[in-house]
Amino acid sequence: MYQPKQFEENRPEVLRAVVQQHPLALLITLSDDGLQADPIPLLWRENAVGQVVLAGHVARANPLWQRTRFDTEVLAVFQGPQHYISPGWYATKAEHGRAVPTWNYVTVQARGPLRVVQDPAWLRQLVDDLTNQQEAPMPQPWQVGDAPADYISKMLAAIIGIEIPVTQWVGKWKTSQNQPSENQASLVQALNAMGETSNAARDMAALVRAGAAG
Repeated sequence: MYQPKQFEENRPEVLRAVVQQHPLALLITLSDDGLQADPIPLLWRENAVGQVVLAGHVARANPLWQRTRFDTEVLAVFQGPQHYISPGWYATKAEHGRAVPTWNYVTVQARGPLRVVQDPAWLRQLVDDLTNQQEAPMPQPWQVGDAPADYISKMLAAIIGIEIPVTQWVGKWKTSQNQPSENQASLVQALNAMGETSNAARDMAALVRAGAAG
């Protein structure tokens, strides 16, 4: 990924927050048939030596767990907040007109080898953990145990676990750090105005403001 210095983000706690808040990764793998891209929710875990391991599952019918080339690392891409940036939002446009559209975004990429896990106890724990993470904000969180045991057993038999011990992280925060302060302020104002009807605009306004402050 093209990575200008001012957009780099390497702090583990910041990367972890994006992975946990936006867990649906695009998992890119290579097989003898070529590249494959699968949207898969991945859970952040740490092993006994502190290495981050991304864990998830795929349908047993998905060829990913059989055809992936295990001698090649896979790539998991997590997409955080993103928003179009209009040149009309720049304060300096009124001065000289030199402005073009762009796109602000947050993305986290993780690389590592793919491992297949078929242990039933591991799978059940993974499903519990993924469910609990996503259900936590609900007024009445649903739990896996709320469903009939025989039904859950049947569903677990239809999936395969995967793990990715992460060997490399890349975080990119393109949130107008390369703009002068007056443009950052005018962008925040424009995005906040849209934020009354757009969560994406409100989220990006917060990121631009944080970048300007930090």
